[in-house]
Amino acid sequence: MGEPYTPDMAAFVERFAADMTEAGMQRMAARVFACLLVSQEETLSSAELAERLQISPAAISGAVRYLAQVHLVSRERQPGSRRERYRLHHDLWYEAMANRDTILSRWTTTMRSGVEVVGDGSPAGRRMSEAAEFLEFLQREMNDILDRWRARHHGDRPPA
Repeated sequence: MGEPYTPDMAAFVERFAADMTEAGMQRMAARVFACLLVSQEETLSSAELAERLQISPAAISGAVRYLAQVHLVSRERQPGSRRERYRLHHDLWYEAMANRDTILSRWTTTMRSGVEVVGDGSPAGRRMSEAAEFLEFLQREMNDILDRWRARHHGDRPPA
């Protein structure tokens, strides 16, 4: 194992994991994510994560599966071994937000189909129409924000 895992690091992991759990992330996935985030090493193995978090390797497996599905973590094979190591994605916050575009589109489509089911003049139809409008607005604004971030972060000019 590389750098020491200090009590202050462990406290940060638990505090940030609690924030992520409060926002809707699975608790164990939030702890694994925070542990990878605080690590000075580029990758950690299941054994290293399990030792630092004082949990079973099976719990690591489920958490990593979830984190990979939401595009926050990638798995890598350790050269000459069957063991996997886990790495946070480069630009992970950007990627996480960019991947929300698909979700927002799906929710918007579902809201629009719900309006057709209940009728656009009904109270439920008005609520769903407003939700769809908000989601479309959020999607447009998020795309603009992501374009500006990419330009700022990579030194590109923003798109016209």
